Amino acid sequence: MSINKTGSAIWQGGLKDGKGQVSTQSGVLKDIPYTFAKRFEGEAGSNPEELIGAAHASCYSMALSMVLGEAGLTPERIGTQATVSLEQDSEGFSITKVHLETRASIPGADEAAFQDAANKAKAGCPVSKLFNAEITLDAKLEA
Repeated sequence: MSINKTGSAIWQGGLKDGKGQVSTQSGVLKDIPYTFAKRFEGEAGSNPEELIGAAHASCYSMALSMVLGEAGLTPERIGTQATVSLEQDSEGFSITKVHLETRASIPGADEAAFQDAANKAKAGCPVSKLFNAEITLDAKLEA
């Protein structure tokens, strides 16, 4: 089975004075603007790192739900935030790590089973497998 999805971007102009637009195949994102200032200078708006973070958080949450289901557990809620770190080194910029922070409410789950599932999901999430970066996890089971 192979599933192909697309995202696209258009960039116009130089690096610092140019501007771009990003879209997704589904149309959920359509011509969303991004710029150098939005990415590197903290200006409000979208940038590649936050889009990667959203993709990783959503993928991880689904993977965790799957692993929990395989263990006979059904989550009421899984909330995940992915912090994507972009750092400058001698070769330019690199995404060096992603920190996943997840909070879950799962009836009947104990801490050991939850931590096992959380780590299996981190390793098995398709987006996690994509990165050549350190991926850390802070997972907490909520009552």
